[in-house]
Amino acid sequence: MNELQNLDGELLSDADRLSSFGKRIRNSSLDEIPQLINVLKGDMSLVGPRPLLEEYLELYTEDQLKRHLVRPGITGWAQINGRNAISWEKKFELDLWYIEHLTFLLDIKILFVTLYNVAKGKGVSQKGHVTIGRFKGETLA
Repeated sequence: MNELQNLDGELLSDADRLSSFGKRIRNSSLDEIPQLINVLKGDMSLVGPRPLLEEYLELYTEDQLKRHLVRPGITGWAQINGRNAISWEKKFELDLWYIEHLTFLLDIKILFVTLYNVAKGKGVSQKGHVTIGRFKGETLA
């Protein structure tokens, strides 16, 4: 057990793990800056569906797996349309919409709206969470 786990060895919630300084870093999105290294390495794009935890892979529906048809991004259509304030189901719906409508101009729009949203602090957290709750395998309607 370490300071990030409870007595049962389970990971503590974001709210319990983040210090006040960490919350400010998270709210300003400065914690995303290291991902630029992944963009430079070619592992990520600036725009695309956000990468999720590998443990979620087994929970995806066939449609949700399509989000892996494009390179993951630092920001994306789901981020500018709610970020962490929307449900997992809505995130997947928006990711799939992006994949079906992918254009250079759409990516430019997403980048500009992302900058605006970050400046305004929009959608940083889901109600009741510091960031967002865990994905539990919800299916698309």
